Amino acid sequence: MSQTVDRALSILPLLAEGPANLEQVASRLGVHKSTALRLLRTLHEHGMVYRQRDQRYRLGARLFALAQEAVENLDVREIAHPHLVALNERCGHTVHLAVYEENEVLYIDKVESRYPVRMYSRIGKPVAITVAAVAKLLLADLPEPERRALAERLPYPAYTARSTPNASAFLKELETVREQGWATDLGGHEESINCVGAPIRGADGRVVAACSVSAPNVVVTADELLTLLPAVRRTAEDISREYSGGAPARPSDGRGTTEAPSEVTPEAKPPVTPEKRAEDSSS
Repeated sequence: MSQTVDRALSILPLLAEGPANLEQVASRLGVHKSTALRLLRTLHEHGMVYRQRDQRYRLGARLFALAQEAVENLDVREIAHPHLVALNERCGHTVHLAVYEENEVLYIDKVESRYPVRMYSRIGKPVAITVAAVAKLLLADLPEPERRALAERLPYPAYTARSTPNASAFLKELETVREQGWATDLGGHEESINCVGAPIRGADGRVVAACSVSAPNVVVTADELLTLLPAVRRTAEDISREYSGGAPARPSDGRGTTEAPSEVTPEAKPPVTPEKRAEDSSS
């Protein structure tokens, strides 16, 4: 990178800390004020910085517009797909990616299981919003008033004996998911299917998508599936890092040895089961 470009780009994080005058910019860059002024004028002409009436410079509106446009054009599916494939190759089970749009949670990507028993889920198909792990992750991140309003207008089909029975139980489970940072569906939609998922976050920390691993209990038990939680969370973290503008992560097979400080294993904090919900509601 040329020295001029390097210096110009160095001004932007400086101004992100707050407005600065010409002397402050020149001092931070270690250049003469005439050089700093030339760089600032060029950035000003392109709308990247703005000179205030007090002669201090701040970040320009054009920079924010470009950042917003870049975020809107990000394709989380394109970024996530190689990571989902790597997770699937490691565990062999069905991997899903889902987003929340217009009051529905939709699958936008799927990597099929290597086992003969397949799930009938399809890309573009809405999920069972009151029981699916990916739905819980996406809805748990909504602001509390929006979360409550949505929960209270949803129907609660009794898919199985483990399905979420009502809005009160759903809100309680969403709060648990919000606190622990992962979610499960242990036979809530289909008696024979279990699922564990983790959130994918944008640069602002908000959940933009959710990924999950699902498997029928004829292939693995629920307890065996839960042992994949650390790998699912690492996959979600890798996708989040790349989606947020960090260095692209090499797709991991989930065997990494570095654990996030907040990593919660299934053994340390078991999922909220229908039986547990029943015990809580009766106490």
